[in-house]
Amino acid sequence: MAKAELFQKDLPEEERIFYYDSLEDDPIQTEEQEKTHNKVELANGYVFIHKNPFVKLYSAILYRGFKLFARFYARFYLHMKVENRKLFKKAKGTGYVIYANHTNPFHDAFSPAIVADRHIYTICSPANLHVPGVGKFLPYLGALPLGKDKEQKAEMNAAVDKRLQQKNCLVIYPEAHVWPFYTKIRKFPAGDRSFKYPVRNNLPIFTMTTTYQKAKKKGQARPDMTVYIDGPFYPDPKLTDDENRAKLAKEAYESMVKYSKKSNYEYFQYRQKSNSQK
Repeated sequence: MAKAELFQKDLPEEERIFYYDSLEDDPIQTEEQEKTHNKVELANGYVFIHKNPFVKLYSAILYRGFKLFARFYARFYLHMKVENRKLFKKAKGTGYVIYANHTNPFHDAFSPAIVADRHIYTICSPANLHVPGVGKFLPYLGALPLGKDKEQKAEMNAAVDKRLQQKNCLVIYPEAHVWPFYTKIRKFPAGDRSFKYPVRNNLPIFTMTTTYQKAKKKGQARPDMTVYIDGPFYPDPKLTDDENRAKLAKEAYESMVKYSKKSNYEYFQYRQKSNSQK
């Protein structure tokens, strides 16, 4: 298991097994990661928010087309339905952050755009910009890749704050790595650090939990998909920033665990390696 292409075709059952060392393993890698065996970093001079009006126009047109395609893709290919989308109305007039489980690179790129009720911006790994087909378009669709040094990280954080202040939606996958069709919730490798954005901007968060059910359509091997929205969860003005990050991280994790139990079908099998396999 290595490339994202595996999501685009049905696999025989014997190929749907992943042996892992730890919950932080990364089953899916880009060709560049495989060739270099190194972490893919952001290029020098990367622009997080373009000021060029032609780039802005291109981004706006591309995003509209992206949403139209996403609706078709979600309905007819992913067989996805969404529960509790109306909860976003509780955050009317303000930005918010969605925290979601990370189980499908294509679904995770497309679906938040049609689930959320406003423009989305997504924090992602620089490696995502090298995913075949869609990677080169992601910067124009709202991707906010993680910076490689102090200067880039500061620029990314400023871009995140600006987009939230513009009353947009920020999408974060706190599990970090994609685990294909995984039906449980993994611990967040960065702990509560990604919860600094709603805390310092005093904004609500929601969870978006993707679950999998045995396909209803005859001959369809991949499972159906149901996405559950939960929230909003708010920072508590009586708590410190550190306490609020911990509070929101706990609420998000517990919410996703609760809804993950709606899955009733495991398309992929996950097995921890024994000492003899390591």
